[in-house]
Amino acid sequence: MASSLLALLDDITTILDDVAVLSKVAVKKTSGVVGDDLALNAEQVTGFSVDRELPVVWAVAKGSFVNKLILVPAALLISAFAPGLIVPLLMVGGLFLCFEGVEKLVHKFLHREEAAAHKALLTAALLHPEVDLVALERDRIKGAIRTDFILSAEIVVIALGTMATAPMLQQVIALSVIAVGITVLVYGLVAGIVKLDDLGMRLHRAEGSDAAAATSRAFGAWILRAAPWFMRALSVVGTAAMFMVGGSILAHGIAPVEQVVHDWGAAAGSVAGLLGPLVRTLLDALFGILAGALAVTLVTLGKRLVRRTPTDPAPLPG
Repeated sequence: MASSLLALLDDITTILDDVAVLSKVAVKKTSGVVGDDLALNAEQVTGFSVDRELPVVWAVAKGSFVNKLILVPAALLISAFAPGLIVPLLMVGGLFLCFEGVEKLVHKFLHREEAAAHKALLTAALLHPEVDLVALERDRIKGAIRTDFILSAEIVVIALGTMATAPMLQQVIALSVIAVGITVLVYGLVAGIVKLDDLGMRLHRAEGSDAAAATSRAFGAWILRAAPWFMRALSVVGTAAMFMVGGSILAHGIAPVEQVVHDWGAAAGSVAGLLGPLVRTLLDALFGILAGALAVTLVTLGKRLVRRTPTDPAPLPG
């Protein structure tokens, strides 16, 4: 009896150790999507009144859990019954990451006036006493949950791709742990980010003339100044990670590109050890940018062709 129990515990320990390894690799691969997920959600839940910020974050987080509850079983069914779809889905997910990254850059640099007008309109609506804030909040929450669904799908597919050859039990545990852990991490950080300005204001208003109060006021002022820059930096890092992760997925799926990345990385590594991984990462990101730019161009052209009004039919002869 004791030996059977010890054997069972040993099996469980082995499985959990394998799950930990799988989870570590999967989290590393999905870091780009997680960064973008964090930046996008932090951006989408800001702009509400102070007393509604955390309820909005919680509402989106609950929607994210529902998304994972749909996506994780679907991904596991694909792994069990159609494992050949994993690599194509990975490629699609990688291409979508690159497409989304380029689209963000295009919108940021080529449509600045449109973005500024939208932001001004939203701010005016929030300040207007007659606006239906309940409906506005509901729409923003729905939009954030839709965005989360897309990013969650990418995270689940990429994570599944790192454990495609593992036993099914390990896949179930690891994917479930990743789904729950990433959701808690992302929305916990989002809640902290949207409350940064409140924390800074509270510290900045500390009363007293002693050194502790002065330090608190100085730190609060620093938080208030740094919070907007932190949000911008988070968005930049998330976008860069999208190209690195998406480009890496695409490069590994296309043999000639993978060979070039490997050869150039090896050549750089022979000069200096640290240059090898750096060059490979930069090449992956560059390939991701090129693939994303091509995808955005094709989608834009396709939309223009669809929206173009048909010409009048040519007159019949005679």
